[in-house]
Amino acid sequence: MKSLLVFICLSIQFAFAQKEIKHQVYFLTDKYEIPETEESRLLLFLSEIENMDIQKISIYGFCDDRGSDSYNMVLSQQRADAIKEVFSNNEFDESVITNVDGKGEILLNVVNDKDLYKIRGLNRKVEIIVQPYDPPREKVEQPKKETTEELLSGELKEGDKIQLENILFRTGYSYLTKESKAKLDEIAKILVKRTDIYFNIEGHVCCTHGARDAIDRKTKKRNLSLARAKTVYDYLAEKGVKRYRMKFVGQRRKFPLGGEPELDRRVEIVVTRVIKPKTSN
Repeated sequence: MKSLLVFICLSIQFAFAQKEIKHQVYFLTDKYEIPETEESRLLLFLSEIENMDIQKISIYGFCDDRGSDSYNMVLSQQRADAIKEVFSNNEFDESVITNVDGKGEILLNVVNDKDLYKIRGLNRKVEIIVQPYDPPREKVEQPKKETTEELLSGELKEGDKIQLENILFRTGYSYLTKESKAKLDEIAKILVKRTDIYFNIEGHVCCTHGARDAIDRKTKKRNLSLARAKTVYDYLAEKGVKRYRMKFVGQRRKFPLGGEPELDRRVEIVVTRVIKPKTSN
């Protein structure tokens, strides 16, 4: 009976452990800047989890045993903050990051290894713990709505806002995918004919910190929403839409939709002027 209870307890612990996904980022002595190789590993990890239905993320910073307790607490917190910034700059939903804590030093005697240098190297780290929903939550189906092409072809007035469907972007980038270009080609055909409307092209990003814009990984500049808007602006111009009818604006993360994070990596058209046809007397 006792062995059966032990087996059940272990099974329960294993089941809960399966829900967690862990990743470690290692740092140089006395540093909280992320080494290049570790940043590459971290970005790969983020790409693996970005489409998961995540319940919460915990970020814990640690130090080796050298340095005073107060110094190690500050350094471990700086390391944890550095990792959180990478999440923010890559447009992860910050509301799921529930802990960003510096834990100070890890004592040497908790590791059974005679290689002191190796032990300390493994202790200079940040541990990321990702807790997905298990099972993933069911997505609520939205009622069918008019397509972008249908909206642009219909009656429009100043202030109308139209989201460009399927013109979405990879995390941290402003370039158009092959699929997005095909969609924009159809939109451009309509806008070339709609000489009666003037409009702003507004770019948006997802899950950045506060009011800051996200970083464009290609240019390393913090203007990703503006870059996305300009990409669409330039593409439409190439397809024949007159530039004087368009402006491009970066809205950063001022207007999240409140749904799936990837849907906030979007571009919208906002009608600024509608020229009414002249009526004959």
